Amino acid sequence: MLSDREDLIRSVIPALARLSRPAGVAALACLLTAVAPSPGPAQTPASVQGYPVPELPATTTRAADGSIVVRAVRLDAPLAADGSLDEEVYHTILPAAGFVQQYPWNGEPATQDTQVWVFFDSDHVYVGLRAFDSDPDRMVANEMRRDSRNIWQNDNVIVLLDTFLDRRSAFFFQTNPLGGVRDALVLNESTTNYDWNTVWDVQTLRTDDGWTVEMAIPFKSLRFDPRSEQVWGFNVMRVVRSINEQSLLSPVPDNSGQGMRMASAATLVGIEAPSGSRNVEVRPYAISDVTTNVPAGISNHVDADFGIDAKYGVTSSMTFDLTYNTDFAQVEIDEQQVNLTRFGLFLPEKREFFLEGQGIFDFAGSGGGRRFRGESSPLPHVFFSRRIGLDEGSPVPIQGGGRLMGRVGRVSMGLLNIRTEGAEIASVRPTNFSVARIKSDVLRRSSIGAILTNRDPSATGEASNRVYGADANMLFYDNLQINAFYARASSAEAGGDPESYRAQVNYDSDRYGLQAEHLKVGDAFDPEVGFLLRDDFRRTFASIRFSPRLASSRLVRQLSWEASFDRFVNGADVLETRQEKGSFNAEFNSSDQVTLDVSRNLEFVDEPYDVADEVAVPVGRYRFVDATLSLELGPHRKVSGTLAASRGGFFGGDRTGISYSGRVELSPQLAIEPRASLDWISIRDARTRVTLLGARPTLTITPRMYVGALVQYNSSTDALETNVRWRWEFDPGSDLFVVYTDGRGGPGRGLSRLVSRGLAIKLTRLFRF
Repeated sequence: MLSDREDLIRSVIPALARLSRPAGVAALACLLTAVAPSPGPAQTPASVQGYPVPELPATTTRAADGSIVVRAVRLDAPLAADGSLDEEVYHTILPAAGFVQQYPWNGEPATQDTQVWVFFDSDHVYVGLRAFDSDPDRMVANEMRRDSRNIWQNDNVIVLLDTFLDRRSAFFFQTNPLGGVRDALVLNESTTNYDWNTVWDVQTLRTDDGWTVEMAIPFKSLRFDPRSEQVWGFNVMRVVRSINEQSLLSPVPDNSGQGMRMASAATLVGIEAPSGSRNVEVRPYAISDVTTNVPAGISNHVDADFGIDAKYGVTSSMTFDLTYNTDFAQVEIDEQQVNLTRFGLFLPEKREFFLEGQGIFDFAGSGGGRRFRGESSPLPHVFFSRRIGLDEGSPVPIQGGGRLMGRVGRVSMGLLNIRTEGAEIASVRPTNFSVARIKSDVLRRSSIGAILTNRDPSATGEASNRVYGADANMLFYDNLQINAFYARASSAEAGGDPESYRAQVNYDSDRYGLQAEHLKVGDAFDPEVGFLLRDDFRRTFASIRFSPRLASSRLVRQLSWEASFDRFVNGADVLETRQEKGSFNAEFNSSDQVTLDVSRNLEFVDEPYDVADEVAVPVGRYRFVDATLSLELGPHRKVSGTLAASRGGFFGGDRTGISYSGRVELSPQLAIEPRASLDWISIRDARTRVTLLGARPTLTITPRMYVGALVQYNSSTDALETNVRWRWEFDPGSDLFVVYTDGRGGPGRGLSRLVSRGLAIKLTRLFRF
């Protein structure tokens, strides 16, 4: 039997033949067009680079090796990212689901279901998410500030995009039920730069059965290889803070920290990225301020200035940054720290320009393991950006500079050059700072690299100071890490031992941990574009840990016992420090924790140093034992944080200390983060109390507008500092800051005496082309 189309053609062809040739041909063409079968939608390939493409309406499948493949779906029109998930695509396209726990029971299905969709158009990648909760009233949501680390202590979700499919790095986008915004760069799995910021939008909505999320991420905010088909690594992590559960779309081992192990991520296919157009960003700023500095004789001095930062996308994976007349008036003051040691303090970088590329320029910092590394690690920093534009805490004006960052294939690179002006107050000459860093991925999860830093002139004002080095970070199986570095310094003050190196082995599973390390810093190793906590030493360190989980206990989730040995000798082979330490930790299902640390110490002091105004540690060899008991209250509580008490010997005397650092939630918009530390120290006949008090109240008006303050008092300097900031991100990437600072007191002055005061208004505006 003939089809209807064939019947129609046979009946009309004789009539068409009676028409003139031009008219007949035209009519026949119209007829064939009308009756020809429609071509239908474009055929989707069955696989992309060997990964199977899920067949719509399904968006997930499993590859032959069991890994998850997720399909992104193209939209004909932009998605209204309002968090409601009411568009038709959410009803016609099946979500990715089946989240698996990382904690507390690795490999078990998540107790709360989560659904994820990935869409895209010519400008954006969209991620929609529905987070079901069987008891929405228990949801922990009390943080709205942009980039606040406290978002992690809320119910939250994290989207990870490994746009180069290198299985080790990713773009990180995080939010919570209040729509808080936090972004970061994940580098080599173990290094996450939370200070990186980009332009994107997110909206959330609380529902009767949980909460929903819609993210809109511009392609211009990502970096990818335009020369190949877009196959990305992809994972989504969800934290249900009230029950202390962490689950992921594609499961990762329980020893992988916060789930950043991209080697275990799903594979995202179907993305059609725009052509490699040259992205240009220009961010000018204008600032006006009034300052008072009593010691310098300055009273209510009014000033104004401007500057500009620019970013050029050389390729979709390489960017070039320029800065002129850089200003950091909006940066919060440093938090005061109590220092009872004879070594310096490490203060973190807070300036956005330097934070953005921090991960690329990191040298030998990816080793160590999450369980063993402390903030006071003696590991030398070959490059530390606070040495640029700051001299012993005093700001040094930055004329300008440039930076090239990105990757080509398996190689990532960073080049930095900054020029600072002279500063009469700090007695600093105009100086040029240069850094070159290159790193190549090797094997499945490992890397090798090299670095060169240069300061011209050196801190002594003579010839330049230069440091060069090489590092390797090797990751094997799930838990074994071997890393090493070698660095050498050269300057006008040649002589002595200019070398530094380290070799470290770290086995870090959830149940067992083992680490061994040898580190050396020579007496002439002086990285003037870096930082040293201590110099001229050789360190030997070993640690062992046992951490069983208690499946049968309703109260305790995990117990942990750890023992470590730490030994420092100087270049003359004289023992300077030895510490044997034992630790016990109990983590409860409520997310509360109790920790007991007991250490036996030996310290050799070759030069006397002051602990406080009335107490000094004389030269000598000291043996003492101390203990610290701490209680960490879970973040779901209205009052959370860590309360600690310590007691023991201290350099021939004794020390008793108590401290608290935490958060008090007054409402989802208003919170106070108090901090207090009191130490009673007695050495021979001298006694003193060292006090540090601080508070950080924050009122969050919207996820992109807040008023925050930092008030702190330090008895060591007898100074009271106040910093108040209002920040409004009125458009993604564009900010208005109003900052007030006030410093009072000082030795012999009294807290009522004004030392310095300032009010600054700064406006930045982002233009994208």
